[in-house]
Amino acid sequence: MRILHTSDWHLGRSFHREDLLAAQAAFVDHLVETVAAERVECVLVSGDVYDRALPAVDAVRLCDEALARLAARTRVVIIAGNHDSARRLGFGSALMDAAGVHVRTDFATVGEPVVVGDAAVYGVPYLEPELVRHPWELEERSHAAALTEAMRRVRDDAARHDRLSVVLAHAFVTGGESSESERDISVGGSSQVSASVFDGVDYAALGHLHGAWRINDRVRYSGSPLAYSFSEERHVKGSWLIDLRPGAVAAEFVEAPVPRRLARVRGRIDDLLSDPSYDDVQDRWLQVTLTDARRPSAAMERLRRRFPHTLVLGFEPEGGGADGGRTWSERVRERSALDIAGDFVAEVTDGPATEAERALLHEAFEAFRRKEAMA
Repeated sequence: MRILHTSDWHLGRSFHREDLLAAQAAFVDHLVETVAAERVECVLVSGDVYDRALPAVDAVRLCDEALARLAARTRVVIIAGNHDSARRLGFGSALMDAAGVHVRTDFATVGEPVVVGDAAVYGVPYLEPELVRHPWELEERSHAAALTEAMRRVRDDAARHDRLSVVLAHAFVTGGESSESERDISVGGSSQVSASVFDGVDYAALGHLHGAWRINDRVRYSGSPLAYSFSEERHVKGSWLIDLRPGAVAAEFVEAPVPRRLARVRGRIDDLLSDPSYDDVQDRWLQVTLTDARRPSAAMERLRRRFPHTLVLGFEPEGGGADGGRTWSERVRERSALDIAGDFVAEVTDGPATEAERALLHEAFEAFRRKEAMA
């Protein structure tokens, strides 16, 4: 069984206001070419097909074109991610089954496989813990509880036949590393799930994290096909080409085309504009952090004369700031949305948020998560 594991297309997403639709279309071309050249029997898309629940028309058009081209050459299995609207992505899924495109967005169908050759492919869409807790009678509201129950259903079905078992899931599994472009999915302060939840299956094709991480031979993230934040500067983007046999997994990483490389530079503006060592980043998308004692005037205009693709400009004077020169995204990366909102309350009220205020913020965040998951 030869499969191509992809995820996190985020069709319709931009990169600091740079339109990426042409780059995403180039990735689709690359994907179709790979399927044909490598004789892929099934393409897996492990969630976040779109960047938002209500995608732009051009993004939908590109997705439609991609699926039509892939369906002409192979089978496709897709699950909904936390950025997708399960209802919208799942529209027409029963009809698409007949064309060989299998879209799985409903948690109620978890454990019902798509049979492809000698493999049973199980789609486990992104599981919002609050939405599955009562229907599945879970003892706690957590990602670990939801995914554990989903995998129990998968194993129960897999035990009834003698096929290879492949699972698609969209979750934060311990062993991967997050980047700045992924949306926080933590519940009760926890977002991670142990990789052991996938024990017993032949291959788990994961989505959500944007780096290509090997958790172990049988559990992998393909990552996003394009970089969606400067924290992904060193990522190598692409898909996993998996050859699956009973008791054996062979994996090869197929690199995707790069529209423009990224770089992050910091220093005084005069040094950045004159030092020849920066020549090799002139054609890259840049995040620039200036360290001048005083904020230079017309800094972006001056930088773009040498670095025309400068997209992000920050200012961190040398020796200043209690945060040790860390950027805002670095300061909040390990903190929950509730903690950040609590800091805002403290800033505007000149005092820490009370228990009642934090409870109200928590209720608001949970209501938003439920609403978005049901969109």
